[in-house]
Amino acid sequence: MFQKRLMRIVYLVLFIIMLILLYKGFTNDPQQKALQDNMPQPASDAPVYVMVFYEAQCPDSKNFVIKQLQPAYTRAPSLIEIQFVPYGKATTSTNADGSLAFDCQHGPSECEANIIHACVIEAVHDAKVRLDMVACMIRDNRIPKDAFYRCAKENGVEIESIQKCYDSPHGAELLKLHGEATHALRPAVSFIPTITLDGQQGRQASILKDLFGEVCKIASGRGPKPLPCE
Repeated sequence: MFQKRLMRIVYLVLFIIMLILLYKGFTNDPQQKALQDNMPQPASDAPVYVMVFYEAQCPDSKNFVIKQLQPAYTRAPSLIEIQFVPYGKATTSTNADGSLAFDCQHGPSECEANIIHACVIEAVHDAKVRLDMVACMIRDNRIPKDAFYRCAKENGVEIESIQKCYDSPHGAELLKLHGEATHALRPAVSFIPTITLDGQQGRQASILKDLFGEVCKIASGRGPKPLPCE
């Protein structure tokens, strides 16, 4: 189920790239532009789709999740839908035996942590618990498995299925899919974390410093300002 959802994310990113290319020619035609301006827009109370391209041991990723993402979601959970993409500037290769290998920016332990995060993201369906798990683990991921066990206990998350995931090839396959989603992003990732709001990278500096404010700008641009943004 999660693999299908993640592949849809990859296709969505590619689709957005195609739309951007088409848009340049599309808006040169006044008649077509008029049609575009009349297209229905998302409701003002629809959640803003926040994709977080991050690394499990990245200090900047940690800062964003703990100081921006978690507080913003706590203020207005109905206004934000989160998709985590743990991979960052890693690379993927295939060993002679067909198994997957990863090279991560902060070393092998980050690759291990990224896989654990990928398994947690797949297994935990409750949005708040999933966010709390990621925030808890990223707070201290020096020993990834210890962080997982501690945070699972704190958040009441079942351990066995997630442990089976990261101890099996399935965990590596999930991380590979996150890598494909990351590499499909345009403009290409140059800084971690990179955040997209409704598929657009927008003003990254502002998003990283004031996520809630940027979410409110998008939501308010659709119509009446949502109550949490007042």
